[in-house]
Amino acid sequence: MSSLAELPAAASVLLEEAASEPVILFEGPMGAGKTTLIKELCRQLGVLENVSSPTFALVNEYEGEKGKLIYHFDFYRINHEREALDIGAPEYFESGNLCLIEWPSMIPSLLPERYLLVEITPDAEGKERELRISRVAG
Repeated sequence: MSSLAELPAAASVLLEEAASEPVILFEGPMGAGKTTLIKELCRQLGVLENVSSPTFALVNEYEGEKGKLIYHFDFYRINHEREALDIGAPEYFESGNLCLIEWPSMIPSLLPERYLLVEITPDAEGKERELRISRVAG
């Protein structure tokens, strides 16, 4: 994804990849566009409600087309993995529903063995982004 105009195409490619891997990790610095990309993914999945980063709630649940559940996590503000355990994060990850995880580096020992990793790197001006998608199978 080079620019905001290319966001829908990037999200579409990511959704194709996610068809076989429902857990997607988003890594990148603050302001890189993780939540913006997740908003576009949810839009393409038919989510009608407002999509926002669950920074304080840790997880938001959205309903897409045909009642498909989507879980959106943001672990930026946690102090210990126990906080993610307290909300049942591993159970969400194993549910078979789409799980979109911001700041997964905060919960390294709780991550599933298989997932897609999306690394977003903004340029120096913050106008363009490099998007790298890789499949991880532990």
